[in-house]
Formats: sequence, C-alpha cells, structure tokens
Amino acid sequence: MAEVADRQQKIRTLAAEILRLSHDGLLINLRFLDTALARLTLECREHTGAHLFDGERLYYDPALLLRQYEAEPGYAARLYLHTLLHCIFYHGFQTEKLRPEYWDLATDIAVENTILEIDIHPARMSSDDTLRGRLELLRKQAGGLTAEKIYRHFRIEEPSTKAVSEWRKLCHYDEHIYWDRKEELELSQAEWRKISERIKADLKSFSKDKNNAESMSENLGEATRERYDYSDFLRRFMVLGESIQVNDEEFDYIYYTYGLKTYGNLPLVEPLEYCDTNKIKDFVIAIDTSASCRGKIVQAFLRKTYNIMQESENFFAKINVHIIQCDSEIQQDVKITGKEDFDAFIEKGKLTGFGSTDFRPIFDYVEELQKAGEFEDLKGLIYFTDGYGIYPERMPDYEVAFVFLNEDENRPKVPPWVIRLVLEDEEIEAFEEEKQSD
Repeated sequence: MAEVADRQQKIRTLAAEILRLSHDGLLINLRFLDTALARLTLECREHTGAHLFDGERLYYDPALLLRQYEAEPGYAARLYLHTLLHCIFYHGFQTEKLRPEYWDLATDIAVENTILEIDIHPARMSSDDTLRGRLELLRKQAGGLTAEKIYRHFRIEEPSTKAVSEWRKLCHYDEHIYWDRKEELELSQAEWRKISERIKADLKSFSKDKNNAESMSENLGEATRERYDYSDFLRRFMVLGESIQVNDEEFDYIYYTYGLKTYGNLPLVEPLEYCDTNKIKDFVIAIDTSASCRGKIVQAFLRKTYNIMQESENFFAKINVHIIQCDSEIQQDVKITGKEDFDAFIEKGKLTGFGSTDFRPIFDYVEELQKAGEFEDLKGLIYFTDGYGIYPERMPDYEVAFVFLNEDENRPKVPPWVIRLVLEDEEIEAFEEEKQSD
C-alpha cells in the first residue's frame, strides 16, 4: 500500500512540475498573458480520465497528463494555453440559449486557431499541419474563425458525425461539463473582461514581435463587444403619451374611502384620472430587403419588436407605426394602428425587393410623410439591415438607430448621429423559441 501511495505521489508531483514549467514557458513567450496566467487555477483531480474546465479552474488528471506528455511533449503547454484562452474569451459565460454540442466544438476550434497563429514552440503538436488545412477551409465557409462565427455556421450547415469526431480529435483538450455552473465561480465575467481588455491593450506592443496576434485580437474583440438588451434599447424611442388610468403613486385610498364612509358620496380626494406614461406612438421600422437579409430573420426581428411594443405599460391602444420595406427604393409601406394590423402583417405580409441597398430613400420618404402630416410626433426610426448601403449625409430631426445582423468588421462606418446596435442570429432565434414555448 505504501508503495502504491508513494507512486501516486510521484505522479502528482511530476504532473504539477510539468504544468509549472508549461506556465513559465507560456509566460516567457507570451508576456501579455501574465495577468490571465496568474488568475487561472489548477487543481489535481485523480482518476477522472479527462481534464475538466469550469470557467476559471482546470481540474487535471495527473496520470492522464503524464501519458499525454510522454506521447506529445507540447501537450501540457497546449492544454494550459487552450484552457486559458477559453477564460480570456469567456466562452463558459456565453452558454445560455445555445446548442452546447455546437458551442463547445466552436469554442475549441476558435481557441486552437488562435494558438496556431501565435505559434510558440512549447505548445506545438504533431497534428498542427493537418489542423491548419482544415481551419483554412472552415474560415472560408464560416467567414471567420471566432467561436461565434463558427457556431453560427454549424447552426446553418450542421456538421456530420464524422466531421465532429475529426474536429474533436484535433481540437479537444478539456471537458466543458461545468460551464453551466457560472454562478458558482469566484471570478465573474466582468473580472475576466477587465483582464481581456488589458490583454487587448498589451497586444499593441506584442504585435511588433514576429508572432501573429490577428486571431487573438479578433476573438478578444468579439468577446469584449458591448451587448445590449433589445427591450431596453427599444424603450429609448418611446414618447410621452397620456393614457386614461388611475395614477396609483399620487392617490391615497385611505382618505378617499374615509370621505365616502363619513360623508356619503363625497370623497375627500378625487383620483387623478390621467397620468403620463412612456408610450410608443409615432414610429418607423425600416426593413432592408436586399438579398443579404433573410426572410425568417426579418420576420423574427419584427415579431420581437412587436412583442416588446405590445407590453401593457408601453403600448397605446392606437398607434401609428409604419413598417417600410426598401432596398434601393421604397418597396412597401404598411401602416400599423393596432394589434389587429400588426397580427395581419406578421401572418400575411411578404418581403419584397431583394435588390441593392441604398438607405437614403427611406429618409426622403419619411420626410415627405412628415410634411403631409402623417406623424404627430415622430420619435424615431429603427433600420434593420446588414449595414452595406449608402447612408444619408444629413441628420434628420428624429432619432435613428441601425440594428445590424451580426458583427462584421468590414461593415462601412455609420454616421456619428446613428445609434448602432448588433443583434446576432441566435439572439433573435432564441427570442422566437422562447415565445413559442410560452
């Protein structure tokens, strides 16, 4: 028994030493990762037959690590860096409403692509050349190799069982079974975000070296991108309106009922019949119907917008919303005055156009509607588009928001007076799935 215990202790000690040397090698070669390396915790967990990652801690099986290290000397450093990049890109914090089998695979591929581009000797593997070839093909198919783009590609073109198996053989190092325990982590996403922001700044000096940090920068940009709740975003376009309802905050029922009880039909305080509430009244939803905007996504966006608008505290009994379809010219204008109109449009409305994109006709058309007295008080216009078109030079007298489908670093720069929001495919799809399950 003592001999077995002694052997197990030697295995644990040797595995810990290998990981320490891997840590030091990464720190020497990748100076910009010093803070992240200091925050990733390692914990020995024997007899698991796998290395487990929960979002901030790597649980490694020492015996397994020694076998892998013997077969591939770069394995330990590769495992260390692979897990660390998951933390930096906080892949474990973005699992809600995603298909885990595709998200797990996409994150592993994105991390491995970043490691190959950095290309440091301590973390090299014999399968790297094969992996590079597969990654180059996937880059063309997915339009990039961030986890988000790869996941989106897999949702559209589901990989075969054979392809998944091949990707896992090349890219899989740690199990993600604890990613759904985010609330138990000591380090929050906000804290990892601070670390990632620092790495982004440090990369500017790092890029002067021969190492390639393009993929690192792209993934960090996606990870640290500001994300907004669309419901909150839409409320920016509400206008003050008057609705007939009791203002409970300014009405005291005690004095009111006391007056009725004491003096008969003479209440001491009359209720305030009207109060101001934030309501959507005059509003324009512009839809880019160029070929790049798919019908199902547009329908989902409209449904999402409608469901937010019809919330009881935000919705007039009668509204004046124009849904305008446009590519390079106005294709259709549907006026919505109430729930029945919107339901009919969602059920029977069709997208028309699908030509090239020019944003200017919408603004000219809305200006004509204003001059004709169509709007009492136009608060804002939301334009749902891919962002590739000609923007107007002049700022209108109402707020304008462009809602882009998916992040795209090649998208033309928007005018400074435009409010910019990005919605991902899966965000809109998740909303649809949520509504269907209600």
